[in-house]
Amino acid sequence: MNFLLILFVYFVSFLDKPEKTAPQLSPRAIEQRQKWNIPTDQMDYPVSPMYMDSLRRMGVKIYHKSRWFNGVTCEMNETLAKKVGGLSFVTSVEMTRDDSPAIYGVQKRRMANGEWLTANSSGNWTDEQLALYNLPKLHEAGFEGQGILLAVCDGAFYNANTMKCFRQSQELGHFDFTDDGDSFYGSSGTHGSECLSLISGILSDEYGGYYGAATRSNYYLMRSEEMPKESPKEMDNLVVALETADSLGVNIFSASLGYAKFDNDEWTLDKENDLDGKTTRCSQAATIAARKGMLVCIAAGNEGNKDWRTISAPADADSILAVGAVGIDSVAGVFSSFGPSSDGRIKPEVCAIGVQATVVQPVGDMIITGNGTSFATPLLAGMAASLWSALPDENAMQIRERIIRSAHRYEHPDRQNHIGYGIPDAWKAYTMKRTEGLPLTDDGVEEKPQKILRDGQIIILRGESEYTVMGTKKR
Repeated sequence: MNFLLILFVYFVSFLDKPEKTAPQLSPRAIEQRQKWNIPTDQMDYPVSPMYMDSLRRMGVKIYHKSRWFNGVTCEMNETLAKKVGGLSFVTSVEMTRDDSPAIYGVQKRRMANGEWLTANSSGNWTDEQLALYNLPKLHEAGFEGQGILLAVCDGAFYNANTMKCFRQSQELGHFDFTDDGDSFYGSSGTHGSECLSLISGILSDEYGGYYGAATRSNYYLMRSEEMPKESPKEMDNLVVALETADSLGVNIFSASLGYAKFDNDEWTLDKENDLDGKTTRCSQAATIAARKGMLVCIAAGNEGNKDWRTISAPADADSILAVGAVGIDSVAGVFSSFGPSSDGRIKPEVCAIGVQATVVQPVGDMIITGNGTSFATPLLAGMAASLWSALPDENAMQIRERIIRSAHRYEHPDRQNHIGYGIPDAWKAYTMKRTEGLPLTDDGVEEKPQKILRDGQIIILRGESEYTVMGTKKR
């Protein structure tokens, strides 16, 4: 009798890195580390080939490896997983994808295919779109992202290699960290291509007119989001995307992705505690990337008018920019996810246009509008690229500090955690005097918060300020 062995996906953590090898960093990455005095450390060295070969000989299929967390994402059955867990060089074996029915994956696929998109019949809106944070003035001064390298990470980039709005020479390569089996540019998902248009797109007036936020930047495209299902494996795909961007010397990482609920309810995050920037690997990785010299821009999420209401991972990470959505009128979108993080930090930090944002659709280069923090994020990343091209000697944390300090609510942040410090001003960020001392970071800025229960709501106390964790009750 033949028995069908069901395969699952796991993250296997290793004990150490016994081999002495060179750091996995490109010449550009090494040059930038030296420029900004960022030392290499154990995280920069590769995962042990010897350990990976041992797993392969046992029949384990390795999808990808993580040098920051010293482990591999792999596929095997439960019997083999138990054997792997007993190896002397393995410290843990964690299942990250099972055979649960696809629930959230189906919803995600519908949204990625344009659930919120409508034709734009209002002419060229990109002037207003960029003017909201005073970016055209920076463009007029000649700063449009030249010399800045971005990575755009998403779920699908349909037709991104043929769209008229892109100059293909600016794409330096692409990476697929999923196991969907779709061709990179042939997948039916259009979301990544639309996000990219907000950074790099240019169309002449015959198409209605369109201009992105950093049209002279080069970029890599990275696919980490898997369409069929929603599982923690996707968070590990995102980790590897961040690591790859770091190794390539990427300056700005833009990801319109977030994780909170999964097809298997056992993996769904606890929003009272897990969104502290230190629980999920993808949130930890976003913070690591920031500390290694990248400006990481992450969508806050589109759960503001749903039961979840709050941000998702890795928007909870420290030292990044979580981005919320506003309209041309500067009012936050009702769908834009609330903060704070589980440990009381302001989230999102800043906002950009994500209500009726103007994007380019991959089919026919049609100019359309859509809603989502997914669109606010690449707009903010593009603004950051243009700003950084004007200040090439500053590091990522200094650019982040300028963006936050230029925002219209910086002196009086939104204590309801809907728009955080508000909408940045690109020209103000460029011209402001650099502040003395350490750059602005999330951790250590204020005293450690306290968490209390009041009338069924979780209240976080920081000094004299109170923050309500939206939609939560003590379990």
